[in-house]
Amino acid sequence: MLKFFLALISSATAFAQGNYEIQVYPSETVKPGATMFELHSNFTVEGSKSTLDGTLPTEHQWHETLEITHGLTDWSEIGWYVFTSAAPGQGWQYVGDHIRPRVRVPEEWKWPVGLSLSLEFGYQRPNFSADTWTLEIRPIIDKQIGRLYVSFNPTFDRSFHGPSVHQGLVFSPNFKTGWDFTKKINVGFEYYGSVGPVTGFDALRDQQQQFVPSIDLNLSPNWEFNFGVGVGATQSTDHLLVKMILGYRFQKKS
Repeated sequence: MLKFFLALISSATAFAQGNYEIQVYPSETVKPGATMFELHSNFTVEGSKSTLDGTLPTEHQWHETLEITHGLTDWSEIGWYVFTSAAPGQGWQYVGDHIRPRVRVPEEWKWPVGLSLSLEFGYQRPNFSADTWTLEIRPIIDKQIGRLYVSFNPTFDRSFHGPSVHQGLVFSPNFKTGWDFTKKINVGFEYYGSVGPVTGFDALRDQQQQFVPSIDLNLSPNWEFNFGVGVGATQSTDHLLVKMILGYRFQKKS
């Protein structure tokens, strides 16, 4: 009975966190005809050390995720992810892939905040996530106020196959704030959480609470760079990880 209970906690953690694409989204979409290539590199320094639900331990896993996003219109884009993982004794493995359409409020509407909606659906192999087919519903609200940037992603996760199906919608809020110290350097803070089903949040020890000091470099209009160190604050969160995003935007030639 105890093993079953712990397995449910572990599977819920894998479903909500993933550690494959750790990012608070901006509301902006890729310009029509342009294509963005991003490499998400994440290393779990201190994570789970045992297998309780058929999934592999996360400690010392190295995750590489390729994200390709293509701009469709001034207010829409489509993205595709391919997840991979490597660790001692596990080898380098394909994990799964997701598709992500996104729409936003057009700039010409001149809303006081940026607003967009992302839907991410896909599959992960059962030895990496007990919940194999999932949907992420991610509203995105952001604002640039002088040198200060803030973004809030009140995300909802839904499992369609696995032990978390019965939970329904799980609330997983993400938040980012950053300050432009120069035109090229933004230093900030990111938060990633998963607090449980919307019908009743989990106890704090079973929630995910991760805090990530981060830096963004604005090297050119086409390049993207983000680096952060994540610290987990609960027993259900990987305790220490390092993440990096490197991206390049191929613009449509006029």
